[in-house]
Amino acid sequence: QVQFVESGGGWVRPRGSRRLSCATSGIDFTTTTMGWYRQAPGKERELIARKDGAGTTSYKDSVKGRFTIARDSSLNTLYLQMNAAKFEDTAVYYCNTVPARSEWGQGTQVTVSS
Repeated sequence: QVQFVESGGGWVRPRGSRRLSCATSGIDFTTTTMGWYRQAPGKERELIARKDGAGTTSYKDSVKGRFTIARDSSLNTLYLQMNAAKFEDTAVYYCNTVPARSEWGQGTQVTVSS
């Protein structure tokens, strides 16, 4: 059974930092391209960062230089380090494979507010 369990969300000040985690199961984590997605209020879910099994990463322009995606294959866990947070980063964050599977976790809410 495929599962994604996101955690680490919460409130963060503008220009602050937050680290998100996603525990996965039921997939070949080591070789699968993984990604972080987010859905802001009133908007569609979008892919913002991806990392393949070889370590190659790519980012959406809106987070490039501020967010870092990382993975720990020994724990089957994906991470997203968020730095220099902006108001527009407020969203529910999800992890999934790239392209995304039909299964989704519950997500973790990040709210950027002063």
